[in-house]
Amino acid sequence: MNKRLAFTFLGLALASVSASAQYGLEYDLSLTAGAGSGDFAPYYLSSLRHGRYLDADNIQAEAMVKRPMDRDRRFSYGFGLDLIAGYSSAVDYQRYDVDGDQWYGHSVRPSSMRVQQVYFDLRYRSIFLSAGMKERGSALLNNRLTSGDLIESGNARPIPQLRAGFTDFQDIPFTDGWLQIQGEIAYGKKMDNGWWRDHYNYYNGFISRNEYYNYKRCYFRTRPSERFSVTFGMQAAGAFGGTTDFYEKGVFMKSETRPVKARTIFQMLLPMQDGGELFYSGNHLGSWDFRARYRLKDDREIYAYFSWPFEDGSGIAKKNGWDGLWGLEYRSPEPAIISGVVVEYLDFTNQSGPIHYKPDDFPGTTVTGHVSGTDDYYNHSFYNSYAYYGMSIGTPAIMSPAYNLDGYNKFAANVMRGFHVGIEGTVSPSVDYRVKCGYRKAYGDAQILLPRPIHLTSFMAEVDWAPRSLPSLSVNAAVSYDSGTMPCRAFGSMVTVKYRGLLNL
Repeated sequence: MNKRLAFTFLGLALASVSASAQYGLEYDLSLTAGAGSGDFAPYYLSSLRHGRYLDADNIQAEAMVKRPMDRDRRFSYGFGLDLIAGYSSAVDYQRYDVDGDQWYGHSVRPSSMRVQQVYFDLRYRSIFLSAGMKERGSALLNNRLTSGDLIESGNARPIPQLRAGFTDFQDIPFTDGWLQIQGEIAYGKKMDNGWWRDHYNYYNGFISRNEYYNYKRCYFRTRPSERFSVTFGMQAAGAFGGTTDFYEKGVFMKSETRPVKARTIFQMLLPMQDGGELFYSGNHLGSWDFRARYRLKDDREIYAYFSWPFEDGSGIAKKNGWDGLWGLEYRSPEPAIISGVVVEYLDFTNQSGPIHYKPDDFPGTTVTGHVSGTDDYYNHSFYNSYAYYGMSIGTPAIMSPAYNLDGYNKFAANVMRGFHVGIEGTVSPSVDYRVKCGYRKAYGDAQILLPRPIHLTSFMAEVDWAPRSLPSLSVNAAVSYDSGTMPCRAFGSMVTVKYRGLLNL
């Protein structure tokens, strides 16, 4: 990431540590070692881990210190600093040499040291403000068992940003608590220019740099104390600004820069027609979200939910058929052999149809109809794909650009169907387990189909042991297996030893 920005956040965190010396600070120390076959770690070992693991072999040491916000006080603050150091195996990506008119392998591996998180939080009553890089997951789904949120899943590294919103759901006036609202707005800056430069093939297409990030969410919820409750609303994200370089058969063709102005910031919050060459400022995507919950008499809960993606007006109007994430969840409030189950079906094969046509793109045409199809989820015509350091910011079920060994920097297979199952439970007071399995089959993207479909069957079993005699220590062991071509067959294992403590200054 940008060194000046990193040192700014680091200085803020260290100053906060000094200012809060009278309070205890939580800290985590961990060591992770993983090994496997193939170029990449199996799907379930790498997905939804905030971009920590991608390659088959890795060893990482991680240290984090944090002060959570005190929700019992009217005003409170918190902060965190998370550092990672380690080694990962290298992967060869194809690159084109225009002078020699040939392709060659370009070896790439993650940096040996990085700042994973550094953030500072403020809260007054029910409003919060957060600055920095902070790991976040889905606001709607079970982050331990789901296949992943469609918009912000926790699959990629955290993006440096400024975020504000409600700390939790708040009662809407004059509804007597029957209706609540929660929302957030964020603006950030992507710092992964180097990653795209290292992995792009420089043959066809484009590469963008210095992009900005925007996220917003508004959810409504009926009274949660009732046996039956629903949550519904919309979340949306986008990219704006930056510079794009276009290539054709290895030859640089042109460069386009999109300046960021005060008007641009507003247009990302409330998209509107911009005129000129752009129909709307920035690249926008999002989802309609719904979740219904029913509480049984023994406080066990059953959920049914869906998340419908959109890239433009056709998706917002739900003209993309059954596309989306559909799920059922069971949750137990007490430890049990089976304390949680998630079953999900994913479909992204409609994409509002195979045709996209705008009369403005064809001056003089007599065909005046507008057909808004080929939604091409997570891809765009001149912004980088919806990924950060190559990993999907949304669902990892759609194969991320990091897996494209040919140096193609888009989602190559977003026309996809699949299902996913996640189960967790407690075997004994000191042993928990988690199992995930699923199947996915993809046919290409909305504009170009693959020569033949690719598919993947995935399985992971994980055990977490926390000895009762030393509750601050935990050992996590996982094995995972992938069979198929999305991207490849792989077997891997991973062990993490973690120690949590309280540092009194």
